Amino acid sequence: MIDWAQVNTLRDDVGKDDFTEIVEIFIEEVEEVINRLRNAPSLETLGDDLHFLKGSALNLGFSVFSDKCRQGETEATAGNAAQVDVPAILSSYDASKTVFMQKLPTTRSA
Repeated sequence: MIDWAQVNTLRDDVGKDDFTEIVEIFIEEVEEVINRLRNAPSLETLGDDLHFLKGSALNLGFSVFSDKCRQGETEATAGNAAQVDVPAILSSYDASKTVFMQKLPTTRSA
């Protein structure tokens, strides 16, 4: 679900303090899009929203969530936005975030 090697590489590259800030910014920016998808998803912008989420998730090691976003983005950009399983994407984010926040303090630190 979480690519901990990616998490550790990012933390090693930017340092512990900057990593903490990156996590905070990630959560803030991703939550904004997630809330939009929960409350008022737009079929017109779904592909763009999922593209943003996919890239953000990859950077922070949310591998399963990123893959779900990639699948949805592909579907949306092919003209099938209504077929995208948004609830599954949201569920994947929620599960990934829970695991990430619970296990982050116990992962190797730089």
